[in-house]
Amino acid sequence: MKLKAAIYCRLSKEDVDKEDPGQESQSIVNQTMLLLDYVESHGFELYDIYKDDDYSGLYDDRPGFERLISDARDRKFDVVIAKTQSRFTRNMEHLEKYLHHDFPLWGIRFISVVDNVDTELKGNKKTRQINGLINEWYCEDLSESIKASYLIKQKMGQFLGPVAPYGYMKDPQDNHHLVPDPYASEVVKRIYHLYLSGIGKAKIGVILTDEGVLVPTEYKQKVQKLNYRNAHIKEGQTPRWCFQTIDGILRDEVYIGNTVQNKCSKKSYKDKKKTAVPRDQWIRVENTHEPIIDKETFFRVQEQMKQRTLPVDIKSLKENLFTGRMFCGDCGKKMISTVSKKNKNGERYRFYICSDYKSFGNRFCSSHMIKEEELKTIVLQDLKAQADLILSEKRKGILRNYKCISGTQTKAFNLKNLKEELKKIQNYKEKSFENYVDGMISKADYVKLKEKYDGRERQLQKEIQSCTGERIESSWETEFEDWLEKFTDDFNVEDLTREMVLNLIDSIYIYKDKVIEINYKFSLDGEPGSYRMG
Repeated sequence: MKLKAAIYCRLSKEDVDKEDPGQESQSIVNQTMLLLDYVESHGFELYDIYKDDDYSGLYDDRPGFERLISDARDRKFDVVIAKTQSRFTRNMEHLEKYLHHDFPLWGIRFISVVDNVDTELKGNKKTRQINGLINEWYCEDLSESIKASYLIKQKMGQFLGPVAPYGYMKDPQDNHHLVPDPYASEVVKRIYHLYLSGIGKAKIGVILTDEGVLVPTEYKQKVQKLNYRNAHIKEGQTPRWCFQTIDGILRDEVYIGNTVQNKCSKKSYKDKKKTAVPRDQWIRVENTHEPIIDKETFFRVQEQMKQRTLPVDIKSLKENLFTGRMFCGDCGKKMISTVSKKNKNGERYRFYICSDYKSFGNRFCSSHMIKEEELKTIVLQDLKAQADLILSEKRKGILRNYKCISGTQTKAFNLKNLKEELKKIQNYKEKSFENYVDGMISKADYVKLKEKYDGRERQLQKEIQSCTGERIESSWETEFEDWLEKFTDDFNVEDLTREMVLNLIDSIYIYKDKVIEINYKFSLDGEPGSYRMG
């Protein structure tokens, strides 16, 4: 019976031999032809071809690679074949994880044709590891070289972003130079004009949305035909001009002809996460391209934004008690904190409203407004009532019936996947032990695998517990006892604190019909408390 083989091809950058951006690179084609010949000449049966064009081998979040690993985990083929080991991965951690741990556990062989890597050959392991170190050193040196080159180019005022800011496009004659986009630049000018006329940022967003003006993401995709996406816009969600987008455009110096870069950096060439760079380390070069907004207008806007900032006396109000715990009961969006104008007595108060209403008015939702003091009174009264219920002699005998409901709004749909993964992890533990007994892996490798699987198993059990409230391990009791102790401590308090809200409450939903739903982190019957105002 022929072994089923999966072919994997990868290229990290576009080749010069691509005829157009949408065409598959010739290098990927050449890799595919080479590997197809290998499959045929060695008597394998081709299962599928997995490809990643323009993806770095340092990371494992490549579409083709992820599909390959998923199918490997399900044992859909017996062999993975790549041109070289570096095509599969340039990350030493991933090399160890897949070639020396996961693939052997799944019964999958790895072959790279050009550098003669074959996991079926026991004496081949050191060669693989040496190749892995060389590949990783290459990436580290390349990363440092690129970083140094980027800094030089930034100091020269060359624009290095992958996509031009809204209102501009990249110069066809110079990819590092910006030129105004005829249509979008007029939208930018209008935003500045509307703001100076006294219209707020959220209201400007509503005006542009109502007029059907494409938001920057849509404009770049549909008009400029760029491969661009915005992680903040969810699939199926109608894009809208929001406060943050308008605010960003009004503050960006790019519109007066300045290029400001080096605002963020990566701690490691292996990590995609970026961290903010202190403002005094930004690289600012003036007059690098044609401005859309004149400097006088730009600085008038900056001054007007400072004047519109809430006065200092508002900061004297207490911190937001419920931020992060409050949601609109009808649209599900967060309730946000804001401060009223001064009343007749010169006083202000804090209140919460639906964030969708704040940005777009009643087109998508209503205000659901509630004063913080009013909500605070209701929550404090209910906390005392809950504490009285929990601590009463009548309930002490059945406290173990309490269920953890924290996270049910967001995690319940993951329960099936979590349980399936837990089952797989437990199977992996059993098979790694069998492989150790059979001499397929060393004792040291087995100990590492066991520690890894034990850690993941504990993490999965905790996540399942947060979704279902199931009592899986004794740590649940400790968590419950800690929560119960906090309730006991807060039983006779006269004022509600932020710490109490974070420790005891999971979520609060405010409905249009004035019903308030309070969900505690633990609940006797799994049902939230509901209260009607007025």
